[in-house]
Amino acid sequence: MNSEHQKYRDEALLEQHAIQPVLEDREGLGSSWLTLLGFLFMTFNSGMALYRSNGDFGDIAFVIFSYSTSILLFGCLRIYQREPAGSPRRRSVKMAVWSLTTMLTATFSYKVAEVMPFPVQVAVWTMTIATVLASFYVFFLHREAEGDKVIIKRQGYSC
Repeated sequence: MNSEHQKYRDEALLEQHAIQPVLEDREGLGSSWLTLLGFLFMTFNSGMALYRSNGDFGDIAFVIFSYSTSILLFGCLRIYQREPAGSPRRRSVKMAVWSLTTMLTATFSYKVAEVMPFPVQVAVWTMTIATVLASFYVFFLHREAEGDKVIIKRQGYSC
């Protein structure tokens, strides 16, 4: 396949992606049954972890923090998806999503590193820092290629 053919194929894929409508909620609940099943599973697991904590305050705090932060994260992601591109609220929600993700990453890394030998702790925290910095770059500093923006804007969308 030559590069000219590849270019036209890529443009067609971008145009097809740009004109797809945002999926509306088909159910009154605003979520699919699979999403609700996932939340029920997460709630059940969190309840079981609280039950098995044997009153250890650290474990209880970890489970409550992780569960509530996950719920907030999913709520923020839902708001982010519904906001129009370029809106000031969308940027604020994006910052909240990054902050919540960073908090969860650091919390889980702390729990993992706590039971590991020192060399593995260093590796865990190095990966955590790399993940946080990479996600910040992708969320806030990375700019899309100019050609992609033109195709999307031609369809009436703004990035």
